Amino acid sequence: MSWTDERVARLSKLWADGLSASQIAADLGGVTRNAVIGKVHRLGLSGRAKPANKTAAAPRRKTTQRTSTSGGGGGGSYTKTTTRTTTRTVGNAALKVEMEEELQVQLKPREDVVVPISRKLDLLQLTENTCKWPTGDPTMPGFSFCGHNSADDKPYCEFHSKLAFQPASERRRRR
Repeated sequence: MSWTDERVARLSKLWADGLSASQIAADLGGVTRNAVIGKVHRLGLSGRAKPANKTAAAPRRKTTQRTSTSGGGGGGSYTKTTTRTTTRTVGNAALKVEMEEELQVQLKPREDVVVPISRKLDLLQLTENTCKWPTGDPTMPGFSFCGHNSADDKPYCEFHSKLAFQPASERRRRR
């Protein structure tokens, strides 16, 4: 298949009308979608019209956060406000609608957490029953591992296990 002047003219017209590369390839016959994209690029065609059956733009999100903490007991609350701008079509008109959503989260006090002081073991000092939580930068001197006792089936001590292994429901809730 070669690109004749008639086929190039047809390609230019269909591209300006807003047809996709796949639709143009099917209309022309004997060319692939990628061949159409390549030819459009080589011709320098731009300013393509938007298809009539699609919406104007993808939704944009603007997020603002406000935090406030309540006194007493180390607990608090966290408020997150999300403003979302969406484009909706009504008839032939595109309307931009802003919606605000607020999410209120109560923080639980964690007074019983004890952060262990690292024993600063190097790699050769680790055993099956020592915590393998890395501390520091591996490329710098002074890199070490926690080294506290760990459970038989876990690579980390109790504290680092809570950091490393979070329940799936909590991860989903945070998203």
